[in-house]
Amino acid sequence: MTTETRRAAIRRTAETVGPLELTTGISLRVARSGIRSPGEPTLLLAHGWSQDLRTWDRVVGDLRRAGVTAEILRYDHRGHGGSESPGREGATIGRAADDLAAILTDHVEGPVVIAGHSMGGMTLMALAERHPDLVRARVVGAGFVATASDDMAELTLGIEGRRGAFVARGERVIMPWLASVGNRAPVHRADPEGSGVHTRSVALAPVVRALVFGRHPRRADVLSVAEQTFAADPVVVAAFRASIGEHQRTSSLAALRGVPTVVLVGTRDRLCPPDHARTIAGALPDAELVVLPGAGHMITFERSQEVAAHLQGLLEAATVTEPATTSRECSSV
Repeated sequence: MTTETRRAAIRRTAETVGPLELTTGISLRVARSGIRSPGEPTLLLAHGWSQDLRTWDRVVGDLRRAGVTAEILRYDHRGHGGSESPGREGATIGRAADDLAAILTDHVEGPVVIAGHSMGGMTLMALAERHPDLVRARVVGAGFVATASDDMAELTLGIEGRRGAFVARGERVIMPWLASVGNRAPVHRADPEGSGVHTRSVALAPVVRALVFGRHPRRADVLSVAEQTFAADPVVVAAFRASIGEHQRTSSLAALRGVPTVVLVGTRDRLCPPDHARTIAGALPDAELVVLPGAGHMITFERSQEVAAHLQGLLEAATVTEPATTSRECSSV
């Protein structure tokens, strides 16, 4: 594909952003772009905990530059980014899955490829658990990006022994405190449409870099992750963390057997390390497991071209009727 052809493809796929009212009773911020063609799958992207649809900025850009013109829909989970907050009681992965089901049922036509980063991947698993018939009827490709299907009750950040136990105990104190602060005096949510770098984001950047990035991240990417955190409702963030701790959905992956699937993880992911990815791939014998050396949790930023290439592969595989290949693990450099 020539440079001019790529530019023409990008021009044809301008993105529109706005609110979407769902039958679940909540309004979500949704970004939609691309060309809707009969029979061609839509790519639906779900972001992770405390983030928003900006998680996918680089991936969407890379897909467009590769000439992908398919419809792409990405959105902010309830209480994140520009979406309406449901309060503590409505902030569960199950309810997020119901939102996703409502999007599929009422606002997207035809087959879909769904990719979820971190909590977004967990939301896809919950969709398979709560709406298996919908998944079997509509989902023709699945991408699990830096996520887990179980064993998320305690985060040790990859630290072993007593230090890891100390980190886990600290998190159990911090999350309820964050929720209580938000309840007493709601913390200002940053405008996800705003521009510029917020002072708080700069202050948080070193922590973000250490926790969710691998080697040599771009400063702009670290700041984006920090800014997204401040655009989320702290009460909702804390409640979703509790729901992540209860997440046990390996068995629900059965609804996706036979669907072309890719599981991506970085070797330096402290939140959802490679063992989680291997568990997911083990439950889906036809899945491709891709391990990205040196990458952290935010591989949608760090290794966006590789993530985009694998999602493009899922879109292309959705039109192929040949039998799926056997499970394999590869290391992408």
